[in-house]
Amino acid sequence: MKKIITFCYLTFVSLSLPVIATESPSEDDAKDFTLEGEFGSIFSGGNTKTTSFKGSLRSHHEMQSWSNDYVIEALYRQDDVMITDEETGEEYEEAQTSTQRFFLSGQANYKLDNPTNRLFGFASYEDARFSSFEYQATIAAGWSSQWFKKSNSHFTYSIGPGYAFQELQDGEDVSGPILRGQLDYGWKISKKANIKQILSTEIGSINTKSRAESSLSAKINGSMSMKLSVILNHNSEVEEGSENLDTETAITLVYNFF
Repeated sequence: MKKIITFCYLTFVSLSLPVIATESPSEDDAKDFTLEGEFGSIFSGGNTKTTSFKGSLRSHHEMQSWSNDYVIEALYRQDDVMITDEETGEEYEEAQTSTQRFFLSGQANYKLDNPTNRLFGFASYEDARFSSFEYQATIAAGWSSQWFKKSNSHFTYSIGPGYAFQELQDGEDVSGPILRGQLDYGWKISKKANIKQILSTEIGSINTKSRAESSLSAKINGSMSMKLSVILNHNSEVEEGSENLDTETAITLVYNFF
């Protein structure tokens, strides 16, 4: 797994090097850099004690020749459960981790003569402790295009071949070539409300991994927003007894740094 993490890190660096080496953002380009942090938590007591944390960082950088997106996500949940001692028969409470997921991705898009058409490079890594997979990592490259971009909405898509590095919890290697596709839609309903929808799928001969993220955000003030999001993660190949679909629903605060 360490080799996969190192490989993904090197891929992220390689995607960024052309941007650093060939151009510096102009004053206008600098205004097209965004960075937002998202955080939410749940603490419950009484009969059921639960602690949950969700956090993420998202960045978009629009330049003359490049358009890049980066995402880091983390999810953690801990539940207090009652356990019976087999020898004494006594019950005691113990905190156990029930969810632990880490995800990162990056996509670099090189604009062609027609700036709505791009060549992209993509890399991602996911470690979900209680899923069927020890890890899942992807690299892909291909064609990306802005179908349309208006003052209040945009729609982009990308498609291309790649390779998925995947290992089940039992050690079985289900890695192989894939075809990756993604749709990205955003709609600014008003000055204070936005809708976003991102759909992606990685079709392989052994496993097909798909992800859908829908969100509605509303501004509280100039930099702070409230966000409702639903994330669906689906794998066609899972271990026996595991669900194919994982869902995540959250209400979080989002802070726009830039």
